[in-house]
Amino acid sequence: MKPLTLLFLLMNFMAQAQQKITWPNHKKAVIVLTYDDAINSQLDIAIPQLDSAHLTATFFLTGIINNQTIPKWRVVSAKGYELANHTLYHPCLSTDYKMNPANASENYTVHTIIREIALMNNFLFAIDNKTTHTYAYPCTETKVRGVSYVDSLRKSGLIKYARIGGDENAIVTDFKNLDPLLVPAWGLPANKTGAELIAFVKKVEHSGGMGIFMFHGVGGDYITTPAAAHKELLEYLQKNKNEIWVATFQQAMDYVSQANK
Repeated sequence: MKPLTLLFLLMNFMAQAQQKITWPNHKKAVIVLTYDDAINSQLDIAIPQLDSAHLTATFFLTGIINNQTIPKWRVVSAKGYELANHTLYHPCLSTDYKMNPANASENYTVHTIIREIALMNNFLFAIDNKTTHTYAYPCTETKVRGVSYVDSLRKSGLIKYARIGGDENAIVTDFKNLDPLLVPAWGLPANKTGAELIAFVKKVEHSGGMGIFMFHGVGGDYITTPAAAHKELLEYLQKNKNEIWVATFQQAMDYVSQANK
């Protein structure tokens, strides 16, 4: 085979691998709004704002939910929002966060983290009656005691898709090579403005890909996005709904998986 022919075939293969997905109803891109840790400001501020904008989202819950909040999360699920798995105890490295040593990820094994994810799935089933759930790695850590548990999670069959962290450049465009258990998202720092949130959406639109927001507090709690900034983002998404598909994490990933077949 001539070198030029080989080069042409290689370039064509690379172009095919990077080929953009055609989104539903001729949308330009997909945005996924995700919220971690089942904190009160999400129930009190984020969800009412989402309701007003008629947008959907994914909430990654932990075992912090209780008899006061579980009925509220049950209502959230009934509205069509996705409830997802963020483990029972949110294990993280104690060198990065102050916590009960029992919940430090360096004290976990692969077996204990997989068992905890399985238990949280059962907890979620008792709330939303769904047998399939997605997952977000606590503190975006994919290891316990220095050992990756991604492949063990994959083999377990407990989780369909999993979200990791990333910065404002975490925009998915290479869907052929996307690992469904390592889907990147923009882990928002505190106090981002509405203009900064919208700028990320515009980058996603320009790319024709998928952008995932990782929120924590909204108008309160911690790693807080101001309520006004959050509302400004939702208003932009609602105004541009003909061009942007706002989906839950599972909806978006189900579509991507089907498109890749």
